[in-house]
Amino acid sequence: MEIKKAVIPAAGLGTRFLPVTKSMPKEMLPIIDKPVIHYVVEEAIAAGIDDIIFVTGRSKRSIEDYFDESPELEMHLRNSHKDDLLKIVEDISSMVDIHYIRQKEPKGLGDAIMRSRKHVNGDPFAVLLGDDIIVNKTPCIRQLIEVSKKYQCSTIAVEQVPRKKVSSYGIIKGQPLEESLYILEDIVEKPSIDKAPSDIGAIGRYVFTPEIFDCINEAGIGVGGEIQLTDGIRMLNKMQKVYAYKFAGRRYDTGDKLGYVKAIIDFAIQNESFGSQVKDYLCKKVD
Repeated sequence: MEIKKAVIPAAGLGTRFLPVTKSMPKEMLPIIDKPVIHYVVEEAIAAGIDDIIFVTGRSKRSIEDYFDESPELEMHLRNSHKDDLLKIVEDISSMVDIHYIRQKEPKGLGDAIMRSRKHVNGDPFAVLLGDDIIVNKTPCIRQLIEVSKKYQCSTIAVEQVPRKKVSSYGIIKGQPLEESLYILEDIVEKPSIDKAPSDIGAIGRYVFTPEIFDCINEAGIGVGGEIQLTDGIRMLNKMQKVYAYKFAGRRYDTGDKLGYVKAIIDFAIQNESFGSQVKDYLCKKVD
């Protein structure tokens, strides 16, 4: 399966980050000098994807503005001879083909993905959630694409999650096939600890065959009164094999306050310009 299209759902209300997300999408929260969503788009491009559709909501216009051209700013930078900054700004607006569609009301991740059906147009496609940053030399979504090519099936990224957090994830039951790879047997959305089939949870990266759309539609409303992607995956697994892959890399859940702070600290430490100063500062604070 050749994957050239990606869907990035970014229509959630970001309630865990209120009040700042009252006026700013959580996907636009900065990691030093780039918003979270920029890193997600970079991952898709690095994986060979050249066609991205954002599923946004009414409060997400700043995402569209960010990836659009900015004539006034570009002219100011050009006239000020700030060529390095000008290149950064111009590169953002020419990264990849980007399209937008609105999810008119927050009905769940499954519903958000359904909004992209016409654009996907019967092709296999990737899904990258807009608040997960995953760092690795080989992009996480590229790892999933390679598995899906090999086995010609849908593949979801998974990782071991703390037992106390299983109720926040879609938790899988899987049959080990090879190192880091499972044949999916079942997936349960946000189970209680005592009912969870494992401690292996699905995270924000997926590669799907187009049949997922019919499966989401057939699954209907699930946990929390929303249309859950997990239920669609469960339905898809009844008609064709689905694989779960323990990806290689470091994941930052920037939709979680602690995860967001960890991302800022780690990216700051790795910054060539001031990383050593950040390390010194942190060492002094710890002492």
